[in-house]
Amino acid sequence: MASKTDADRAPWDAAPAHEQLFVLITGANSGIGLGIGERLIDEFLATRSLTSHLILVPTTRSVSKSTQTIQHLRAHANKAARISKALVSRAGGPEKYNWEDTASRVHILSPQLDLCDIKGIYAFAERLCDEPLSNPAGLQGQDAELQNVRIPRLDSVICNAAYGSWVGVNYPMAIWVIMTEGLINSVTWPTFKIPKPTALLNGRPIYNYPAKPKLGEVFCACVFGHYLLSRKLLPLLTRPKTSESLAPGRIIWSSSIEAHRDVFNPDDIQGLLREHPYESAKRLTDYISLSYNLPAVEDFKESFLSLDEDENPDEKIQPEMYLTHPGIVANDFFPVPWYLMWAYRLAI
Repeated sequence: MASKTDADRAPWDAAPAHEQLFVLITGANSGIGLGIGERLIDEFLATRSLTSHLILVPTTRSVSKSTQTIQHLRAHANKAARISKALVSRAGGPEKYNWEDTASRVHILSPQLDLCDIKGIYAFAERLCDEPLSNPAGLQGQDAELQNVRIPRLDSVICNAAYGSWVGVNYPMAIWVIMTEGLINSVTWPTFKIPKPTALLNGRPIYNYPAKPKLGEVFCACVFGHYLLSRKLLPLLTRPKTSESLAPGRIIWSSSIEAHRDVFNPDDIQGLLREHPYESAKRLTDYISLSYNLPAVEDFKESFLSLDEDENPDEKIQPEMYLTHPGIVANDFFPVPWYLMWAYRLAI
């Protein structure tokens, strides 16, 4: 195993800690995850100092997807830096502003992660905590130069990756519901999606899981994988109390507006027996994050936050937990024909 001293010098190393921002996003190659990356770049450029560095760590499930994600976010960063009038003003005018210097302070490092692979999650977290990382080969520009660099901490882990479980739309029911309940209510909380039971991961040779206990794909991708990942990344999310310039780390869960009460049964926590495993997983996400600071779960929280090598937990600042949901978005997460997706995007 490589040690922490084996890494090469990263372009952000010269900046003080309070001018570095490290954010990991799971499932960032498309849809909401990719949009989060774009929004982080926009917000960073608009609000942070002109000497700060943003280090995005978008995870995907393959090298090809990582390459595409890096290229997309790099193009977005370059465009945002090039066309921003606010940045020109903050720099003191056009003669003092160089958009390429601004874009060069956004760094994108994309490793691969499969949240249904428990052993892979452990290996990923261990690598991120203890070993240098490199971008895929074949890139051009500054992101190609991110080779053998180390991530010293994480300011936020955004638990976005998910897997749905639907086969399509009941169109007659959709028409009826829209006509009787109105467009806004019916498409915000649709009752006409055709769900399918969650698949099991136990029979897939790629994971080599035993036959029991059963492990549901939707539950693992949406909740359990993120829970394990956050737990194993605690060394990067935890701060010493002497780090006064750094805010506490953040574990940010992405939920859904459809995570209403009726879809979850505590006796079927994985949603193996119910028709709505995705919505059930998102409801469980709500419970985990919203109960994080409640006295009733203090013992479970302490167990989650305890580090094996942590001899002085009182001297550490533990991460906080947040809950978000994206609202109404247009992406290809739900299977609908292309013309409906086109109308969907046009309406939004």
